[in-house]
Amino acid sequence: MSSMTIGTLGMAILLMLLVLRVPVALAMFAVGFVGIAVLNGPMAAMSLMASETFTLSSSAELVVVPLFILMGNVATEAGLSRRLYDAAYAVIGSIRGGLASATVIGCGGFAALSGSSVASALTMGKVSLAEMDRFNYDSRLSTGVVAAGGTLGILIPPSTGFVIYAILTQQSIGRLFLAGVLPGLLLLTLFVLTISLLCLVNPKLGPAGPRTSLSQKAQAIGGAAPILGIILLTIGGIYGGIFSPVEAAAVGAGLVILVGAALGKLSLRALWSATRDSVVTTATVMLILISAHMINPFLALSQIPQALGEFLAALQMPPMGVLVVILACYLVLGCFLEGFAMLVLTMPIFFPVIMQLGFDPIWFGVLVVLTLEMGLISPPVGVNVFIVKSVARDVPLGRIFAGVFPFWLAMLAALALLVAFPQIVLLLPNTMIN
Repeated sequence: MSSMTIGTLGMAILLMLLVLRVPVALAMFAVGFVGIAVLNGPMAAMSLMASETFTLSSSAELVVVPLFILMGNVATEAGLSRRLYDAAYAVIGSIRGGLASATVIGCGGFAALSGSSVASALTMGKVSLAEMDRFNYDSRLSTGVVAAGGTLGILIPPSTGFVIYAILTQQSIGRLFLAGVLPGLLLLTLFVLTISLLCLVNPKLGPAGPRTSLSQKAQAIGGAAPILGIILLTIGGIYGGIFSPVEAAAVGAGLVILVGAALGKLSLRALWSATRDSVVTTATVMLILISAHMINPFLALSQIPQALGEFLAALQMPPMGVLVVILACYLVLGCFLEGFAMLVLTMPIFFPVIMQLGFDPIWFGVLVVLTLEMGLISPPVGVNVFIVKSVARDVPLGRIFAGVFPFWLAMLAALALLVAFPQIVLLLPNTMIN
């Protein structure tokens, strides 16, 4: 068999394993290892496995992953994430749809701590769903808001998706973090506008919540001030050149632990639980990255990326047309594949094409991560939808998917704006002080 045939067969087997719910890292590692062994010999596969595992495990820049994950987990254990929701709730909860908007804002704030969409959806679901149910919010809006708001965790920095993209494409983690700030705020704004429009058309979807006095607003904002300060310090420190991403992660994790302890909300048991969860999540991310560095050489040896590049060139489409086709592929794949698996599988194929067309890799990274977000709420996989379902057990799955659809359209609008106006993405990284 030719290398192209072996590569195509390997990718078909990989997709079949993923459909059968084999863990992403295990499926990619097995196909990559066996594929390299077939194309280049067993010794080459063994050597690559040993060298890539050591290289990735000793990479200093990957320290941002456990530190930012620890920061988010400690914030959850110490109840600091609840303070973000309470502050937004006090300020805008009294308007129609205000509790839903407060949930989105709370998700955005928690995303800036954890970098995890699943953690954002789960945490905010536990905090806000009961409140919205108490004030007779329609279950489509309440669950849809939590599922969609949770997706902000993969876009607003620190984002695990940006870290994996940076490692796969040899881009700057710091520039990617900064590139995600304005698109994240844009998407958050579009979500709030979507809620307002839905409640304007049908006021019964989101009744107004209780009014709060100025002193209650001030108290709630004051309670969230420490965690907001940590968020601004870490992201602002990267932008100002004060911290590298690794240093910002260390400062953020350390400050969250100190704040939690000072407030008396962080016991040794809670710290241990947060640390244990962080280790498990970090190990999962590392296994995916190691597996990616096994599957990428296999794809290169099979010459699939080169063949795809030649095929797209033969179509004689304008560069923007090729970009739209690639993004459409991500939208379709997002309906069936887990986000990180999709990222690892497609980067070796699409990234060389993007570079050949002269697109900015940082801009493309934000577009890709946004399409991964859309996959998190797209049927039939929709990971965030199932996370919300685990919290709202009495709400039918179809009703949750119906609730997220307006927010999926808002994400599509955000994607179109970022394609049309790359400056939204590139403004902060291009003005970053090095």
